[in-house]
Amino acid sequence: MPSVTLPPGRPLLLVGYSIAWLHVLEQPRAEGPVLVIEEPAVARKRGAHTKLAGAGIADRLIDWEYQLPGAAECFHRTYAELRPVAVLPCVEYAVPFAAQLAALYGVPGAGPDAAGVLRDKWRLRQVTGQAGVANPRSQPVAGPDEVREFMRAQGGPVVLKPANRQASVGTRVLYHLSEVEPGWQECLEQDEGVNLPDRQMPLRMLAEQYVRGDELSVEMLVREGVPLFSNVTQKRLFPGPRPIEMGHAVPAQIPGRLWELLVDQTRRVLDAAGFGSGFVHCEWIVSHGVPFLVECAGRMPGDGIVDLIDYAWGTDMVALFEAVMRGADVSAMLPREPVAGAAVCFLRVEPGEVLSVQGADDMRQVPGFLSADVLIKPGDRTRELRSSWDRVGYVRVGAATAGEALALAQQAAARVTVAVARPAPAAVHHLTPIA
Repeated sequence: MPSVTLPPGRPLLLVGYSIAWLHVLEQPRAEGPVLVIEEPAVARKRGAHTKLAGAGIADRLIDWEYQLPGAAECFHRTYAELRPVAVLPCVEYAVPFAAQLAALYGVPGAGPDAAGVLRDKWRLRQVTGQAGVANPRSQPVAGPDEVREFMRAQGGPVVLKPANRQASVGTRVLYHLSEVEPGWQECLEQDEGVNLPDRQMPLRMLAEQYVRGDELSVEMLVREGVPLFSNVTQKRLFPGPRPIEMGHAVPAQIPGRLWELLVDQTRRVLDAAGFGSGFVHCEWIVSHGVPFLVECAGRMPGDGIVDLIDYAWGTDMVALFEAVMRGADVSAMLPREPVAGAAVCFLRVEPGEVLSVQGADDMRQVPGFLSADVLIKPGDRTRELRSSWDRVGYVRVGAATAGEALALAQQAAARVTVAVARPAPAAVHHLTPIA
């Protein structure tokens, strides 16, 4: 039975509750409201009902176990009268359901087959490799022995990762055979806390060739398989064996030929997958001039990259995405070239009990400051940095160029210090991202 009383009009459906999309939920619309679909357990753990009620839109949330097989068909039968104007995936795990639901309602979408390919890193390797896209050598593995065998065959480091997770959860670079056993056990601990339902997600692991190079991503808005807008983002990682983003800069300061190559290869990925309409975030490692595909998400990027794009390109990318998914012609609204630069730096701290946090206000005084947040306070316990969820804050900065913005963001992050009590005597840690 429906979990909400449906208001009149044709709604916009957002799949996956995300604070970043609250401004869309709050906007009045002539044709109908914006509704968000979320797993009941995730909505409860993330306080979605309370937060929406605080914004005066408590009736906008539909509890639905959308990550289960057949969930889209069941939703469509239950809410056949909805007739949405568009269906947008807002989080990674929503991509297949949103694509299937869009197809059932007859509105633009990625396409169920394409969404399935993008959500499965092993299928993505197979499909894009057959289309001539450079991929790291990859193999499904069921235990440490198979990882060691693969590592011996590679003759060098490998990346151990899940085939179907997000935010670098359960991902680690293994440099030596002695790291395989503890690394396997560590990667099996894929705790995403409030971001997953209270049921177990199937475990499928991959061992892959470790490719050294510069990390970049392509963000692309696509209508019926045709790219309408493309951006390239430069990525920096925290040092260590886990590939966790330390920061991003937009637009990437790379040669024009490499920019064009990355955009062309992203289009090849989407052609191979049969992608229809939507937004993609495609990650690459460029080694000796060759882009190797890392993964490709069939939704808008996280980490505040959309905000960086909006500032650097002078646009509203969410509005463009929504318009495309409604089937509108957005050609007159598309930005042609960037007008500035923007960057984000993320904050980390060693694990322990937080004793004090200082400098958060100073961080906001840096020139070009856009936004920031420090997510910890005295009394909180911080964890070892094992996924993006373990970062403790961020700062975003705009400037004339991406390089200037990144330097300013790093300066801002360096103004924050946190005292942490550990098993050893308490120490003060500067939250300075390492360039």
